[in-house]
Amino acid sequence: MHSLIWSDGQWSSGTKLIGAGDHAFWMGSTVFDGARAIHGQLPDLHAHCERAINSAVTMGMQPRGGRDDIVRLVHEGLAQLPVAHDYYIKVLFYCPGGFLLPDPATTTLALHLFEAPLPADTGFSATFSDYRRPAPSMAPTDAKASCLYPNTQRAMRDAAQQGFDNAIMLDPDGAIAEFAVANLWLVRDGVAKTPVVNGTFLNGITRQRVIRLLRDDGIQVVETTLWPEDLLVADEVFSTGNYGKVLHCLRVDAQPFAHGPVARRARELYLQFSAAGPR
Repeated sequence: MHSLIWSDGQWSSGTKLIGAGDHAFWMGSTVFDGARAIHGQLPDLHAHCERAINSAVTMGMQPRGGRDDIVRLVHEGLAQLPVAHDYYIKVLFYCPGGFLLPDPATTTLALHLFEAPLPADTGFSATFSDYRRPAPSMAPTDAKASCLYPNTQRAMRDAAQQGFDNAIMLDPDGAIAEFAVANLWLVRDGVAKTPVVNGTFLNGITRQRVIRLLRDDGIQVVETTLWPEDLLVADEVFSTGNYGKVLHCLRVDAQPFAHGPVARRARELYLQFSAAGPR
């Protein structure tokens, strides 16, 4: 697998980033963001880099430079990798220094570019999880913070043990928040619906892009509070996220779903957008 890491001003095939004495290691203060290189194109790269910076600030760090500096480094790294492959672009910030609080002066950027083919849209299964997304007063839900992911891992582990590919997580009030690893959508009578952003999950960059693409294509999109019973009477269910972009859900628990026209169109529109390059 082709892979490159940028740290401490240089590219390498592998390097140690943090140690046992570092704040990021023992206090879980790291943040990251993920972008993609798909057939040589970098959809919404600037937005992902900017969100990584904003997440770092939320966690008490002080990143040096701006999103354009990160974008430049990404291009520099990809130029060293074979262009025939798709890549995941991981942007990380962490602080080696600090005790209870991170020392902002030690804020460090790292990049990890690794080969990751865009998944085929073969469909996935999901089940409702007992684990929930936290309220904003309970966790740094306004950052893409690594400390949020152990709960995601528990949901995914439980789902896998039951024979499912993914999990559906509710918010503290019992409304649908998202899939464990992507934003959730359902379609009813030709209308695409996705949970309204309420602070318990991130307003995904791919989610925002698909909202615009569908609306521009004449498909009605509604951001609203959705409950488990809304999903079980849907015509279609699909996800949006950086890793798989747009993927359809073929089953939630025992309820099957068709690979319907809206989910198909959403993926088609996104891949067209990506192929068109910067705009």
